[in-house]
Amino acid sequence: MLLLAVAGASQAFSLAWPWARGQGDGWLTMVGGYGRPLWWLQILSLAVLVHALLLAPTAGRAALRGWAFATAWLAATFWWLFISMHTYGGLAAPLAVAAVLALAAFLGGYYAIVSWFFKRISHVPSALAAMVFAALWTLAELARGWLWTGFPWGAGGYAHVEGPLSVLPRWIGVYGTGFVAAWIAAWLALLVGRARVQPGKLHLKPVLASLAALVLVWGGLWWARSESLQAPAGQPGLSVELLQGNIPQDEKFELGSGVIVALRWYAQQLHDSKAQLVVAPETAIPLLPQQLPADYLDFVRQPFVKSGGSQAALIGIPLGNLEAGYTNTVEGWVPGQTQPYQYDKHHLVPFGEFIPPMFRWFTDLMNIPLGGFNRGALGQASMSWAGERLSPNICYEDLFGEELAAHFGSASTAPTVLVNLSNIGWFGDSVAIDQHLNISRMRALEFERPMLRATNTGATVVIDHEARVVSALAPFERAVLSARVQGREGMTPYARWVHALGLVPLTLLCLLICGVAWLGARRMRG
Repeated sequence: MLLLAVAGASQAFSLAWPWARGQGDGWLTMVGGYGRPLWWLQILSLAVLVHALLLAPTAGRAALRGWAFATAWLAATFWWLFISMHTYGGLAAPLAVAAVLALAAFLGGYYAIVSWFFKRISHVPSALAAMVFAALWTLAELARGWLWTGFPWGAGGYAHVEGPLSVLPRWIGVYGTGFVAAWIAAWLALLVGRARVQPGKLHLKPVLASLAALVLVWGGLWWARSESLQAPAGQPGLSVELLQGNIPQDEKFELGSGVIVALRWYAQQLHDSKAQLVVAPETAIPLLPQQLPADYLDFVRQPFVKSGGSQAALIGIPLGNLEAGYTNTVEGWVPGQTQPYQYDKHHLVPFGEFIPPMFRWFTDLMNIPLGGFNRGALGQASMSWAGERLSPNICYEDLFGEELAAHFGSASTAPTVLVNLSNIGWFGDSVAIDQHLNISRMRALEFERPMLRATNTGATVVIDHEARVVSALAPFERAVLSARVQGREGMTPYARWVHALGLVPLTLLCLLICGVAWLGARRMRG
């Protein structure tokens, strides 16, 4: 079990390396630099699990091993929830630790179930067994991303925003990429297992032939991706300024401290800006409009709404009232428009933005401000400005690529630039910042769109359509990032099929593989 716990933790570390080792160029990036994804570690750590499942004496023991691996992986992935609950929520440290472990253990149950099924049918031929593991593992990932509103943070596919599998997201998204990684991991484990059991019967020719075929397929996909990246939107691009206020989370909603600092600093930066587009993060303005000083909004809007102006802005601000309910909103200001653009957050965070039934006591215990929000519609319109179509998403929403795909119904209306406005100051100076950055990079790969990220504490960056971070601010600094962004047009295969069908095709494919294997296993037993 200790080895599985280490392998599970390694799975977490592969998503964003939590130590500052191997900083540099070339092969040193394979060793890891702080916040870097390590694609090879994700595959190897998962291969350890597959090997353990194959050696398990019973399906029940396999389920226990899968649960231990997954619990360690998930706890090591989102351990920073402890910070939000203990440091900022005031929950006693033992209770906060217990809450993180309980969540990881609960979500680990999905992987325990699929580990049980894998053991039951793993004695099918190796080629099919590897596909079965990949299918079952993907079904667990899909279930985690969908059930109970979904919590897909830390999905294995996010380790592959860099590396050889980064060619895949434009075709099959993060879950499809995770499927391929799981298949490779299973193949490695099966080959190792076969070599140990039958050292003289390992035939290399089929293995080498398979590798050659994979290289050819990979090369074709890479060429197709490279070709697609040569077509810019035909616009000169935008000059942008991304604002990072670095308001301490324990002061952000305090009227006598953080609120005053935020209102003054953001007002000054907005008023002084010279860029074509200015973006301030989620709840940069931390008060409802009716709570703001008189004429405050008129002052900060003035440079952007005046007729004939050359600047626009996207600003995070809560809207609403007690009677109608509240929304976590991005308001857009464009020259000559009498009504501001409005995007309301659709995918809300459990406990933080909506309260599940029977859990009001928990949010009251943690003193979460504005803990109940109304949902915005799925697939809200983009904001058009300077030849670009800007599509905001707020914080947690960029975990759900299948929901962002709702904006890609037509090439003529699809966003040319994605804009994430976040405040993850709840999680302190932790690897959560880098994990979230890599999530945004995955969305850039899936849709081949640049992503602007304006955050309270980091990572405030410009990501290009190849998922490269081309400009960035250091976290936990109060600063402004000035850069340019070039929008992109066209539709990736992933955007087309997920918009039309959601994740149903991938789910059905996985179920079909499992069904074929189950029938094959029954025939072998019969």
